[in-house]
Amino acid sequence: MLEARDLTKSFGSGERIVDAVKSVTMTVADGEFVAIVGRSGSGKSTLMNLLGALEQPTSGAIAVGGQDIRQLGPRQLVQYRRRSIGFVFQSYNLIPTLDAIENVMLPMEFAGLDRRERLERARSLLDQVELTGGKQSRKPGKLSGGEQQRVAIARALANRPALILADEPVGNLDTQTSATIITLLHSLAHSQHTTVIAVTHDLTLADRADRLFRLQDGRLTNHPAAATSTAGRRETSPTP
Repeated sequence: MLEARDLTKSFGSGERIVDAVKSVTMTVADGEFVAIVGRSGSGKSTLMNLLGALEQPTSGAIAVGGQDIRQLGPRQLVQYRRRSIGFVFQSYNLIPTLDAIENVMLPMEFAGLDRRERLERARSLLDQVELTGGKQSRKPGKLSGGEQQRVAIARALANRPALILADEPVGNLDTQTSATIITLLHSLAHSQHTTVIAVTHDLTLADRADRLFRLQDGRLTNHPAAATSTAGRRETSPTP
């Protein structure tokens, strides 16, 4: 589904160049749930921005579904992000003046779907993430953090993307709500064959993933001494 080869992202110039991501190589399969863990400043968010084509790499290659996204022009990149990628953010990034249904409908409007289809799919997706009834008509300010994250996940699924990129998706949530969101992401990968890549500090989310990568100082590293999950998942080297 996704392959990154020797991916590097540098900032600054001259003697002040900083490599936020350094020669990252990784492969993620279709329908796989992958977690990337690392300390603040390790390069996790930069790596996600590269995978989602929000930033261009300094060097290296990224292929999604066999397509080299470095070869896409500006308009093609917009279409790629719109149709192939679903983004889920720690801060939800919902539009406060729109209710839950309208937030989920918005990506479909950009994709050119008619209003009836947008409305039906938005309601179905919100039902799927268990935000039902009158809550679908509430604006984000009237929803709890967990409910807002459910809306964000439904919005990420609006255009049927092959890949979900989740940046600290449970970072602002309590333990019980986090468990619900983690189960939902796990189900998306295993039941609907949507590839999910999540960067996280949350060890519960990491333990539920099919594979676990660790990012340290911009490099993917393997830490075999770390705990192994009861499901048999183990931390993996950058090139599986």
